Amino acid sequence: MINIHEQWMLLALSEAMKGLGNTHPNPAVGAVIVRDEQVLGKGFTQPAGGSHAEVQALEQAGDVQGATLYVTLEPCASAGRTPACTSAIIPAGITTVVYASSDPNPNMAGGAKVLEEAGIEVVGGVCKTEADSLNRPFFHYMQTGLPWVIAKAAVSLDGKMATRTQHSQWISGAESRKHSHGVRALCDAIVVGVGTLVHDNPSLTIRDAEPIGKPLLRVVLGKQAPEYFADCKLLSDEAPSRFYVTQDDNNAQAWRNKGMDVIVVNDYAEAFKHLADDGCLQVLLEGGGKLHGVCLEARISNELLLYQAPLLIGGTQAMSFWHGKGVETMQEAVHIANIERQILGDDMLIHGDIVYPS
Repeated sequence: MINIHEQWMLLALSEAMKGLGNTHPNPAVGAVIVRDEQVLGKGFTQPAGGSHAEVQALEQAGDVQGATLYVTLEPCASAGRTPACTSAIIPAGITTVVYASSDPNPNMAGGAKVLEEAGIEVVGGVCKTEADSLNRPFFHYMQTGLPWVIAKAAVSLDGKMATRTQHSQWISGAESRKHSHGVRALCDAIVVGVGTLVHDNPSLTIRDAEPIGKPLLRVVLGKQAPEYFADCKLLSDEAPSRFYVTQDDNNAQAWRNKGMDVIVVNDYAEAFKHLADDGCLQVLLEGGGKLHGVCLEARISNELLLYQAPLLIGGTQAMSFWHGKGVETMQEAVHIANIERQILGDDMLIHGDIVYPS
């Protein structure tokens, strides 16, 4: 049975969800102000540069003397694009602040101590697990400097992503494709390999879901850029596009001449770090089997979305999901934890966290 603090924090978490996909590089935060079991105000963090959840709730509530503020992340103690939230909370008359997650950002943390020193009662860790999960990409970036990478693929029952002639449209059904576009809408960038660009010429846009926040950054990752082709859909103005390559050459320059942003990196890990530093904290990896293989072997991928269709493709030359070196022993195998399964039309979605052996 949930207690009263958990009850109001769950409402704050529902507020936070309204900002998902629209606050990066900031976390999605929700706030609720309560007095005498009545909600005075609610709010959620606005896009970067806009008001934080606490300020939104305070502005909506008006008089908050003697009230309790429930917020899903410890209020920030320092100014960034906006003033510190503690500077708005302290003079407002709030007597108790209840928060879920501690702020992992060392430049913003310490809000609880500031509030306590101002005479405000502070309770931390309420619904912490749920709140931490909500902002997993943000927490991951603070801990590693890398984005949270979701490895997504559509495969046959025998694990193939395409036939031996590279034909792959469509392995998954319409419901799976619609679901995957919903995932795209929650991400900051989508990454494919050069092979996918050349064989499929994808648009990499959000079509079967409502876009949230800023346009999805479309990224191509490879050792070198392919030969320029004029009908490349990534040259459209529907969304920004970028190439990351490990070799600079005439092909790369040809793309630059046509307006493509081409960045040279030492390796794929550096490309993903650059994405995170550029505000792309949740990245959808839709590459072919070779790119998935490289990212698994480099321990870059963090989460798996596998849409498995009731098809058999066969063939030793057909592209598999992990089309790389792989592991030598079962002890080295990558495990999938916290597995969820969902039926989408005739397909099965397998979703879980990628756990690498120690």
